[in-house]
Amino acid sequence: MPGVERGLRPLELPRGALDPDSVPLYERAALWLWEDLRASGARIGDRLPSERVLSERYDVSRVTLRSALALLAEHGAVQASPSRGWFIAGEVTSATSAARVEGFADHAQKHRIPTSTKMLLSRVRPCTVREAQRLRIAPGEELFEMRRLRYANGMVVVLEHNRLPLALCPALAETDFASASLYATLLMADPPQIPRRAEYAVEARPPNREERRVLELEGTSVPVLMARQFTYSQYGYPLELTDQAYRGDRYQFRATIT
Repeated sequence: MPGVERGLRPLELPRGALDPDSVPLYERAALWLWEDLRASGARIGDRLPSERVLSERYDVSRVTLRSALALLAEHGAVQASPSRGWFIAGEVTSATSAARVEGFADHAQKHRIPTSTKMLLSRVRPCTVREAQRLRIAPGEELFEMRRLRYANGMVVVLEHNRLPLALCPALAETDFASASLYATLLMADPPQIPRRAEYAVEARPPNREERRVLELEGTSVPVLMARQFTYSQYGYPLELTDQAYRGDRYQFRATIT
């Protein structure tokens, strides 16, 4: 099995990949390393070059490089082996979408919960005036929209409705999100779109007719938890509008307040 040390190729970041003023250096280093691993065809079990080699390659300090590796490790892409160095631990498709904003599949994968998805809608359409105001685009501009049912452990958990400006990532229109990760697809855009910050609000209410049917709530008194998320990219621009109707008996919202 060829190692990553022999497979690395010269770094080629997409045009305008990152705004130096908006992304911490260790996160940029993590993205650069992720791009190199992907470009080199790295496989699970391959060993990374030494920290000295990597820090010189990306022109960062060892401290910064270790923070980048820790970030990748947090998302399951790499792991450290005592006295042996760093190794590829898993797929590197979404490791650096580490804007601390996670999608349903990313969260479930981190907790090793099996998931599945049923697509209800996937289309490109003109955005409404209200959507244009929220997303800071022109009314009528192309919008990618999808509606999905998300399952965990074989049980339906959430009805999800996503809307994103198509211009940010044209590949959205051609991607099968029954199996693909939305945030991993955004990371592959040119330039990459990394969810950096999200405004998130949750309220409990009775389910509407569609929610009763698709969330299998007919004949029950279970409420839905309606979550509305407005996500910004690493550039500070609006990235995504999402409405999520969770079954109240299968979802728990937790937060740490300081």
